[in-house]
Amino acid sequence: MTTVTRQETAAAARRDRDARYALTFKQKLNRFDVKASPYFYVAPFFILFGLVGLFPLVYTFVVSLNNWNLLTGPGEWVGFSNYLTELKDPFFWNSLFNTLSIFLLSAIPQLIGAVFIAAILDQNIRAKTFWRMSVLLPYVVTPVAVTLIFSSAFDEKYGLINNMLQAIGLDPVMWKTETFPSHVAIATMVNWRWTGYNALILLAAMQAVPRDIHESASLDGAGAFRRFFSITLPSIRPTMIFVIITATIGGLQIFTEPKLFNPSSAVPGGPQRQYQTTVLYLWDMAFNRQNFGKASAIAWMLFLLIVLFGLLNFLLSRRIASTEARLHTKRTAKRLARSRAAASRTGIDSGDSTAEGARALAAASEEKNL
Repeated sequence: MTTVTRQETAAAARRDRDARYALTFKQKLNRFDVKASPYFYVAPFFILFGLVGLFPLVYTFVVSLNNWNLLTGPGEWVGFSNYLTELKDPFFWNSLFNTLSIFLLSAIPQLIGAVFIAAILDQNIRAKTFWRMSVLLPYVVTPVAVTLIFSSAFDEKYGLINNMLQAIGLDPVMWKTETFPSHVAIATMVNWRWTGYNALILLAAMQAVPRDIHESASLDGAGAFRRFFSITLPSIRPTMIFVIITATIGGLQIFTEPKLFNPSSAVPGGPQRQYQTTVLYLWDMAFNRQNFGKASAIAWMLFLLIVLFGLLNFLLSRRIASTEARLHTKRTAKRLARSRAAASRTGIDSGDSTAEGARALAAASEEKNL
């Protein structure tokens, strides 16, 4: 009897405790809000990415495995036959060569010019806002307008460039007929439009570098060029990597400039396809030849090429960073050796030598942080 009473008392106590600790609806709603709200906040990005990014990517891969026509739709399953066919097509390799050539002719001068312009705008000059907005004006102009203007300027018969060359006694250049001149002309359009945009990004990174570091280096006798190459450039390395990667992605996807460079040409990319880029070749395959399967295969191979270039940029940046770390370690060891040698020559005791070594380590650490 006593055991039953104790069990009933314990059960009643548990019921009272459960009732006392039972959550109300508002408390349960608050707890659910704390747990689920972060997922709801980030859900729009992933939903949008899935609809406009991931789904088209997967669907394009499925299309590349079929004999897909623009008008009749999906045909028979061919597997990776479209990829193998394009890898044997000389037009594909020609477009890839043109893309890489235009990319190198545009990316390298573009980055050098952007760094130079950003360094000038970082100085204490008059009308800073005016000059910063001026370098952004080419980016505001639509690519179609830029291409039409430069296409007229690089015209082989009546273009402004050839007229200027003939005025100084030089022969006209076949900008739209020969391979290398056409690449230079298209790269000039790309550089004109994107150099100022990249310069403003680098300028923002340069202005984030503490001015105290420049003042300290100036007091130590470092000139403007020494401060720029030893302080400014190492400090903006992450931004430089970002600009290089974005320039790589944009350069490998160039389409508008070569498409509108010579509107009179029946073949996209010139009569001999001398400046037909990979994206332009993709467009020609999809909408002129109406072969969506091969066009999707080209798109996927271009995607893998861009990923490969991105990985190369990442590995090179890591290699440069590790090399600088090793050089920093060597410089620190040399400073310690010099401080100890100086202490032994002047007869400084071990305590002073240790203090001198500590100061050398601190200076080396400060240099590494720069």
